[in-house]
Amino acid sequence: MEKRIINPWEWQDIRSYVQAVEVKNVESTLYVSGQTAISADGISSNEDMETQLIETIKNLELVISQAGYDRSGIVRLNIYTTSTAELWPHFHILQDWIAKHDIKPTVTLLEVKSLFETLKVELEATAVK
Repeated sequence: MEKRIINPWEWQDIRSYVQAVEVKNVESTLYVSGQTAISADGISSNEDMETQLIETIKNLELVISQAGYDRSGIVRLNIYTTSTAELWPHFHILQDWIAKHDIKPTVTLLEVKSLFETLKVELEATAVK
């Protein structure tokens, strides 16, 4: 697989995403449903944004690894939150995770009116290998 990053500017670098990713010679593609802070028992978290974000990342990692993909293969990450104001103070957690695993995703961040039950953040991804 070959990945080519397209960044006409440099400002996005400090925001932990890229403008476009071209992928060639892909073996396979994984489309991951939005992952949230839901326990293995199917219970939605009612914890704060920071705790939910950490759990959401863990659940995303679990799905990707069980499918046989690497985190570094994530090329698209959609972030849904019920409050960008609540998310911003903890956004470094996601940025640190992206940097740690050398993920170069395109990103869309959307504030939505609500998510399922008591959830505050959801991560939807596309990964390649």
